[in-house]
Amino acid sequence: MKSPQPIYISAIGCYVPTKIVSNNDLAQSVDTSDEWIHSHTGIRERRIAKPEEQCSDLAVNAALDLFAKSNRKREEIDGIIVATATADHYGFPSTACIVAEKLGIKGAAAFDIGAGCTGFIYALEIARGMIMSGSMTKALVFGSEKLSEVVNWKDRNTCVLFGDGAGCVLLERTEEPKGIIDSTLHAEGAGSLALAITKDTKTITMEGRAVYAFAVRAIGDTVLELLTRNDLTIEDITWIVPHQANHRIIAACSKRYGFDPTMFYLNIERYANTSAASIPIALAEMEEGGLLKSGQKILFVGFGAGLTYGGTLIQW
Repeated sequence: MKSPQPIYISAIGCYVPTKIVSNNDLAQSVDTSDEWIHSHTGIRERRIAKPEEQCSDLAVNAALDLFAKSNRKREEIDGIIVATATADHYGFPSTACIVAEKLGIKGAAAFDIGAGCTGFIYALEIARGMIMSGSMTKALVFGSEKLSEVVNWKDRNTCVLFGDGAGCVLLERTEEPKGIIDSTLHAEGAGSLALAITKDTKTITMEGRAVYAFAVRAIGDTVLELLTRNDLTIEDITWIVPHQANHRIIAACSKRYGFDPTMFYLNIERYANTSAASIPIALAEMEEGGLLKSGQKILFVGFGAGLTYGGTLIQW
């Protein structure tokens, strides 16, 4: 959906746990190696939350980072949306409500959404629509995941892939010529069992080949859709910030669609797949590294469980 008025990301924050688990650490408990994991996924290490740290705690710390780095105040916030597959509770209260309570934010609309690894893209678009309608004015949009709680640490095919962390952005109106230009959201429910958290074991299961093929196509089609709808070419884009799932997926997509692979910002080597948190964590890193500059056109692309996928075109 195209926005009739500018709504932009005014601040970014992130938090990753302090505990680092390397590929060599995992090789002590499952039949794998650093060389195999890195060559097949691009991952070297991942962050793992403490047992007492909940998904809401990760999100709260990301928000505190945002407030510390910006001049924004908690009293300004009237919307909190948390994209997560690993909520504090299965049901109520929502993780977003717990985040609001822990941050001392009163009266804000607060709710979770579950759209897998595309969750941050969905949450961003929901917040934008609510700001456009006047239901919110300043919304904190989170991707927060404690995937270590839903990983089968004896399954070498999946346990090497995931990590914990949270990122958030502040979304609000602006009078300047910048902000979200367009967004697109999609789902292919027929493939929902290809990547899921099973009800019986509450752990992640994945059909690797099916997810790989879907992801390569989803990234490419999303990029082309947003470019075509907005009369742009790939040369108009400075960065593509994808969900951080696997470097082979990005390489295959770049080759198939003719994209320059250096356009894709990747940090999967350090954090592994943090699901809905991966794009905002990447954005926080990019901001800290001075990579986000005024006037740049940037594409966010998400894909994952559902099977969901989507993207956001933004001018920084």
